[in-house]
Amino acid sequence: MEKQEEKSLVLATLVFPVRKGEVLLAEKMRKIGKGSLNGWGGGVDLGESVLACAVREFFEETGGARIEEKDLERMGIVHFKNNKSDGTVFVCTVHIFTVSKWTGDIVSTDEMNNPKWHPLTDIVNLNLMLADHFWLPRMLQGEKGIAWAEYGPFQQSLIGEVRFETVSTFEEE
Repeated sequence: MEKQEEKSLVLATLVFPVRKGEVLLAEKMRKIGKGSLNGWGGGVDLGESVLACAVREFFEETGGARIEEKDLERMGIVHFKNNKSDGTVFVCTVHIFTVSKWTGDIVSTDEMNNPKWHPLTDIVNLNLMLADHFWLPRMLQGEKGIAWAEYGPFQQSLIGEVRFETVSTFEEE
């Protein structure tokens, strides 16, 4: 059995391409969320803005599709408290964006496989990471918010309830 990596990521982004009642999702092939459907994103590099990270990660993980910062719509922030198998804990803050405009094709890569469009009404029935069922459908339907979730080791179990607070605006970086 392949040894799972327990990564400690503290600041990240996720971008979800959307169009009339649908969202594009792909299967995560590595790291946190491996095997689940998700958007495109990853860790913010030192000195990089959250928006620049979203643009860079989208380009890298889609096989070269391009988005612009001005086309990203911030839908939420999710704080994931992660309990690792060695007893240490880290919190990863993920900035969630939707985008409806890009150039180039979104294709399978070594990070994200088999991108497919899904009706927004089907989101809760898909193979998402456990906490995503609680906040992602709301954000994709246009509800902006801040969520909190706590995971056990390797993000295989939720500890407590996922909380969601609707907001009208976000503090800028």
